[in-house]
Amino acid sequence: MTKLRRLAVGGAAATLLATPLAAQTELTMYYPIAVGGALTEVVDGIVADFEAANPDISVEAIYSGNYDDTRVRALSALASGEPAQLAVMFSIDAYDLIEQGLIVPFESIEGVSQDWLDSFYPALMANSRIEGQTWGIPFQRSTIVAYYNRDMFREAGLDPDAPPSSWEEIVSMGQALTDDDTWGLMIPSTGYPYWMFQALAIQNGEELMSGDGLTTYFDDPAVVEALDFWLSLSTEHGIMPTGTVEWGTLRQAFLEGQTAMMWHSTGNLTAVRNAATFDFGVAELPTNVRPGSPTGGGNFYVFEETTPEERAAALRLIEFMTSPEQAAAWSIATGYMGVAPAAYETEALQAYTAEFPPALVARNQLENAVAEFSTFETARVREGLNNAIQAALTGASTPGDALSEAQAAAVRLLRDYQ
Repeated sequence: MTKLRRLAVGGAAATLLATPLAAQTELTMYYPIAVGGALTEVVDGIVADFEAANPDISVEAIYSGNYDDTRVRALSALASGEPAQLAVMFSIDAYDLIEQGLIVPFESIEGVSQDWLDSFYPALMANSRIEGQTWGIPFQRSTIVAYYNRDMFREAGLDPDAPPSSWEEIVSMGQALTDDDTWGLMIPSTGYPYWMFQALAIQNGEELMSGDGLTTYFDDPAVVEALDFWLSLSTEHGIMPTGTVEWGTLRQAFLEGQTAMMWHSTGNLTAVRNAATFDFGVAELPTNVRPGSPTGGGNFYVFEETTPEERAAALRLIEFMTSPEQAAAWSIATGYMGVAPAAYETEALQAYTAEFPPALVARNQLENAVAEFSTFETARVREGLNNAIQAALTGASTPGDALSEAQAAAVRLLRDYQ
């Protein structure tokens, strides 16, 4: 039995003995398992705790791979008439889900509390609140953080307590850390290249999109300069491999000593901690013009094709899973953030972060975080940007030409929404 399952089983068992069985409301929840360890066991534990405490509701969790896989599978189920009441999907899917009429605002669900809606970190709600309504509730949320091998820092004569805080230091420290067997830095450019690139663009002082999801700025000079810098890490400075770096295998490359530093989701934190055979550190991303990272990860959504009873039951599940105690246990088990300040006030998370301070880095970075890249036609606009990034990094195009082409495609896709 997992730690999360033990949280509520004792008291819930007594409740079950004393409470007559009622007709159950059945929920089907689609859930992505994109990074980290055996997260299915963690989510299963939370669901079991919820069902024990709420015997009138049963929950079937369907695991669907990454966020894109989850969206496709959940929406396919809805289209074919299969039951689905809620899902954790990309926070950046909100515009498309609203446009297609597939989700409901939480304000429309009976029993929702405005105080609860206001209890989450504002930076995590930036992808959730659109035109005055709340369409998603943060759960599996992250920022990009810098992992670094403190032992390698010592061997290179670098201060293990002073990771790079600027682009200049990325280059100088990366060169000191690079040798025949180890790269100084790896930034993944498959899987979610737009996410890593958004961090670089923010650090260079420019957003990739407007706050209303209608405009992109891919060909802005500061954005082009950010992609030039990413490319220069391999072609000019020699601290990163040429071509693309795989998202899915980068954590293992870091653990095997193939790179001294990596940028990755905080959702990998617990898995790295459990597997690392060396002293490692975690830091906020560096600054150029300004500090910053985009937020990332998934939100809970409730689907339109649901009964009032199902919506109320889905709300109870979401409230349970985001409660301070569960959010704290989730953060400890995975490395994802507790999504509300109250999670960090729990005894469990206070004790954990006192013993393991890197668990606070992603949360602390929220002070400089911005909404993850999201527009109308998000999937198609994002694909064009991803293709541009990879074309530049592989030498198939220059950063300026690749981003100009992506910008022109985005303008065409967004024209009808403006």
